[in-house]
Amino acid sequence: MLTAPDPPLAPAAMPALPPIFADLQPAAVWRHFATLCAIPRPSKAEDALRDHLHAWAAAKGLDARVDGAGNLIVTKPASPGHEAAPGVVLQAHLDMVCQKNADTDHDFTRDPIRPVLRDGWLVAEGTTLGADNGIGVALILAVLEDSRLVHGPLEALLTVDEEAGMGGAQGLAPGVLQGRLMLNIDTEDWGEFYLGCAGGLDVNVARPGTPDALPAGHEAWQIALTGLCGGHSGVNIHEERGNAIKLLVRVLRDLEARFPLRLAALDGGTARNALPREARATVALPAGRGDALGEALAGWQATLRQELAGVDAGLSLAHAPASANAVLAPAEQAVWLASLHAAPHGVRRQSLAVPGVVETSNNLGMASIGPDGGSCNFMVRSLVDSGSEALADEIVSLFALSGTPASKSGHYPGWAPNPASPLLARCQRVYAREFGGESVVKVVHAGLECGIIGAKHPGMDTVSFGPTIRGAHAPGERVEIAAVGKVWQLLTAILADIAA
Repeated sequence: MLTAPDPPLAPAAMPALPPIFADLQPAAVWRHFATLCAIPRPSKAEDALRDHLHAWAAAKGLDARVDGAGNLIVTKPASPGHEAAPGVVLQAHLDMVCQKNADTDHDFTRDPIRPVLRDGWLVAEGTTLGADNGIGVALILAVLEDSRLVHGPLEALLTVDEEAGMGGAQGLAPGVLQGRLMLNIDTEDWGEFYLGCAGGLDVNVARPGTPDALPAGHEAWQIALTGLCGGHSGVNIHEERGNAIKLLVRVLRDLEARFPLRLAALDGGTARNALPREARATVALPAGRGDALGEALAGWQATLRQELAGVDAGLSLAHAPASANAVLAPAEQAVWLASLHAAPHGVRRQSLAVPGVVETSNNLGMASIGPDGGSCNFMVRSLVDSGSEALADEIVSLFALSGTPASKSGHYPGWAPNPASPLLARCQRVYAREFGGESVVKVVHAGLECGIIGAKHPGMDTVSFGPTIRGAHAPGERVEIAAVGKVWQLLTAILADIAA
């Protein structure tokens, strides 16, 4: 439910507009996106941005409230003469996936995102950009402040914690929203309307351990597997990109057979919904075996580059001296490496109901293992709820063979497509009128909040669209500038058409 009316907030000072945004159009959209770049917004730490936008809305004379889950809900009255038009909910999420390259000095809790312009795209070099879903938020904010637009009653639902478990949408109270039409601005291909998405859940694995001392006469080495593209675990899962954790475990299993190798640490991935780009292991070998280790890694690098040619040809395997005071007990090392090696990752099943769309998949997104124990996370997605449950149960069963606790959590429902949606028909009609071509209707394997919100508001008719974004959830994420202008034109035209 909504909180009680909030006390008046001090007007929010807008951050200075960086020169890179000065000439971009639509100016209001990019000005708001510049604000989102300036204020850190990791999942579960969106308070500073939300409070800033809450104060901004209040200063504009808009009713703005924060609900019990931390979502910001802003209402804007209909433009004069359109008060009887159907109410529309505009929805996007405030948080972003925080990924950076190992050689990039950036603190996502403190530092602003610093994009650059390149060939018609806005790009973040070395970090994620946050166009997912900051561009959606910026478009909605521009609608809220523009008094020239024609529209019926509007509600903006800006959710929190989408990327780390859909917490904001999950916590939204039933019946809070008055509108029965919803435009979600959180997809990544201009010219496409989305009408359904996968649901999913997490499998969390944790196992305690008792360390062994570093064996006498051994020296420590760090093995680093880097250079993968990574990407969105829903959008890019079918592209056969490498998973750094899975690949490094495969290498370690081979090295076990070549050397008396003892594992001291294994770490990879930093987000549950991002394909792991990098992984590192600290191992102990008998002294003097460093050259042999380097030869083995060079051979594996060549093999993996050949296997991943065309998708991850930049893979690198390197080793360097390291330090370690303890290693995993042999039985624990065997359990972890065998289990991670056997654990599923990638596409499990293609949809027969929606050709060309992944039905069920799994991402081994994070692993952190040391002498005292370890943990890992799997994110399972499916268009069919029973499909995600079945795959999650397989993972739990796999780890149960070694007595390793694994639990399922955070289930969220999929968004079932409604091809007869009147809102979809309207959106397609407006698109054809504005751009003179046919749009495409799709179902996306990535998770959107639409199904969760719709379940709490029966009868809500929802369509999702957005500008072209590439590399979401990975450093180098970029958004096409021209596509943002087209989405603005389409969004405002749809609102005017609904109000007519």
